[in-house]
Amino acid sequence: MKKRPLLVTAISWLLIASGVAGLGFHITEFAAANKLDYVLVSLVRALAIVAGGFMLQGSNWARWLSMLWISFHVVISAFHPITELALHILVFAAFAFVLFRSDAADYFRKAETP
Repeated sequence: MKKRPLLVTAISWLLIASGVAGLGFHITEFAAANKLDYVLVSLVRALAIVAGGFMLQGSNWARWLSMLWISFHVVISAFHPITELALHILVFAAFAFVLFRSDAADYFRKAETP
C-alpha cells in the first residue's frame, strides 16, 4: 500500500470534521427550515464526509469530489461578503496544491497490474 502524504490526511480529516460539524449545526434548524434547503445542505455536508473518508483510502474519485465540494463553496460564497469569497478561494488553492502535488498524485494513482 502506498504511503498517504500527511497533508492529504489532514485535508481528509478536515473534510470529515467539517461535514460532521455542519450536520450537527444544521440539525437544530431542521424544524424551522425549508425541508428542501435542509436536505440540500445536509447532502453537501455528507459529500464532505464521503470525500474525506474515501481519500483516506486512496480513492482518486474522492480527490476530485473534494475539489468539486470546495469549488461549490467558492461559487456560493460569491454571493456573500468578499472576505468569505477570498477565504474560500484560498482554501480552494490549498486543496489544489496539496491534492495535486506529485506525492499525492502517486498516492491516488491506482497500482499497476502486472
